[in-house]
Amino acid sequence: MALKYAVLFLTPLLSGLLVYLIPATRNSNFRLLLVFAGSYLFGITVIHILPELYHQPVGMELIGLFVLAGFFLQQVLEYFTSGIEHGHIHLQHEHGQQHQAHHHRQVSAIVLLTALCLHAFLEGAMLAQPVHMGPHYDMNAILLGIALHRAPAAFALMTVLAFQLGSKKEAIPYLVGFSLAAPLGLFISSYLSEIEILGSEGMIYLYALVSGNFLHISTTIVFESSPDHKFNARKLAVAIVGALLAVAVEYML
Repeated sequence: MALKYAVLFLTPLLSGLLVYLIPATRNSNFRLLLVFAGSYLFGITVIHILPELYHQPVGMELIGLFVLAGFFLQQVLEYFTSGIEHGHIHLQHEHGQQHQAHHHRQVSAIVLLTALCLHAFLEGAMLAQPVHMGPHYDMNAILLGIALHRAPAAFALMTVLAFQLGSKKEAIPYLVGFSLAAPLGLFISSYLSEIEILGSEGMIYLYALVSGNFLHISTTIVFESSPDHKFNARKLAVAIVGALLAVAVEYML
């Protein structure tokens, strides 16, 4: 359990602090890292999480509904985050209002952080009480997917907030809050399960909801069109490698 908390907290924290060493970038290497992470997350969701969910002794039609709800919940969250949770960096200058009040910038940053923390909270909950999913549910495979996904998200968050707030130093408390969200989700969902407020059936539906989140994020990363809408062989190759890693984790490890 301690390992899960450490990975969930330190991965985004250290990745976000990389903005002090690496300039904000949109180069191909960063995009390929995103594609690899997204492809692995998509693969592990399709070949591991969803099959395990549909083997559970609850109504399969409700599992599908929760997966669908999670998919569209993520779409709503992206309205507030502009895709930062899958590594998108949008640095937009406001025409005629570039010197707006600092208070308004902080409010915007808080809205962004709240949406990202909700997403991260649900991800952390995905790692709680695996006993409900049976002996074949591989928590380490899920943890790896979440870590790969949260690293570029944290870097993107720090880049955007440092620009928006005008200071990397002012953005650090937001990064710490974001880093705490997933461990908090793990802790609270585990506690609610232990005191039987959130039973085994509730946990399974929660996993289904987060699986829908994963499907939305991963497919957006991997399958969204490039700016020029041209075939990208490198992107396809990296996506295949990420998916093969998910296959290897599922069937060989």
